[in-house]
Amino acid sequence: MSFRTEKDSLGQMQVPQDALFGIHTARALENFPLSRRTPHPSLIRAFGAVKRAAATVNRDLAKLNLSPPAIDALLAVCMQMDDGEFTEHIVVDAFQGGAGTSTNMNVNEVLANAALLRLGKSPGSYGVISPLNHVNLHQSTNDTYPTALKLAAIRLLQELEQQILLLQESLQEKEKQFAEVVKVGRTQYQDAVLTTVGRQFGAFADATGRDRWRIYKCQERLRVVNLGGTAIGTGLGAPRQYIFQVVDVLREQTGVPLARAENLVDCTQNADVYVEVSGIICACAATLQKMASDIRFLSSGPEAGIGELILTQRQVGSSIMPAKINPVIPEAVTQVAMQVMGNDSVIKTACANGSLELNPFLPIVAENLLCNLEMLANAVSIFRRHCIETVLVDEEQTAENVARSSALATALVSRLGYEVVADLVKRARVTERSLQDIVLADELIEKHELDALLSHFAVCKLGE
Repeated sequence: MSFRTEKDSLGQMQVPQDALFGIHTARALENFPLSRRTPHPSLIRAFGAVKRAAATVNRDLAKLNLSPPAIDALLAVCMQMDDGEFTEHIVVDAFQGGAGTSTNMNVNEVLANAALLRLGKSPGSYGVISPLNHVNLHQSTNDTYPTALKLAAIRLLQELEQQILLLQESLQEKEKQFAEVVKVGRTQYQDAVLTTVGRQFGAFADATGRDRWRIYKCQERLRVVNLGGTAIGTGLGAPRQYIFQVVDVLREQTGVPLARAENLVDCTQNADVYVEVSGIICACAATLQKMASDIRFLSSGPEAGIGELILTQRQVGSSIMPAKINPVIPEAVTQVAMQVMGNDSVIKTACANGSLELNPFLPIVAENLLCNLEMLANAVSIFRRHCIETVLVDEEQTAENVARSSALATALVSRLGYEVVADLVKRARVTERSLQDIVLADELIEKHELDALLSHFAVCKLGE
């Protein structure tokens, strides 16, 4: 392999000749062999958008000091990065010291060298296009990194919101489909009162709807950015016109309703918005885990469990137990929810440990927040497609559970009284007969009245 020599304030270093990264990235590769995970692709794309906005404003203010072809090349590669190209060239570890400086410099070097290649120049020809003097002009890691993070998070929130909407619609369809299927309602895993399968899915749909609204509102928390504040929010080294224009340009170019923070110093040093957003994402994870847990429990069996729901068989469940099929989709979704909640704890800790004018731990915030958003959107998608849309009800098993259950007892209280019904339940358990059989045998209620009490109309009405 051939190499080129690059230098920085610490000295010289050999970099692979054809590499799009440079000396700053090479040092980071030596310093941070931690997770072997590179920054999240959505963060890299967002960096491309941020660099494009900065270059556009610097061009319009005649500050870029590049030839027109070089400016065009730089803007073009920024657009390419925002479109998802060059991701494989951002090779620094996701976890790093320096508040994200290694990621920012990796981006600067890749964009500079990619633009040089478009001009027919060799990587490392920084006299033509420089990672620092041109790509990073009027910027700091401390304003570009959090701005890219917020942009990436908003884009992922929009995807998550769309997936939750689709899940909500699927749950509403199941609410209609199972509206007349009477089942045993349970509290503390014990038989309680009668309800319908439709009502259960309707409750899932309403909870999901609240998640969708909360996630939509999350975008408001993230839209305020500190781009233009440079090092600590004072705008040091940046022209006033640049500071007032760059966020507007970023908003226009991305279509994301970003706004410049009124207090750039506050927006640079405080990371509380990530805690808030992460908490709302956790609420969504909790809703998803609750649904997955309920569905897994109600599908248990098939012979010796509850067996009221029938899940699509996705894969063979055991290497030793023939014909065993596991509820793998609810299990996978539950694990994602658990991971999201664990990552939330890391985010809170990182945000709380900001120091003075900057939070140096945004890389771990970025990794956990963006991973949470991506995982949750994927989990919602597979839950909808592979579980909710295809779930069925075993109506025979559901009816048998109703017949064997004491859940009918509560419906009889208004007719027969609490003490009488309690004695009937005891007799049913001792004699191993159904409560319905005893009520009819004792001629306490006529059959048509009992059937009415068991109808979906009766169990769904509000009050007596």
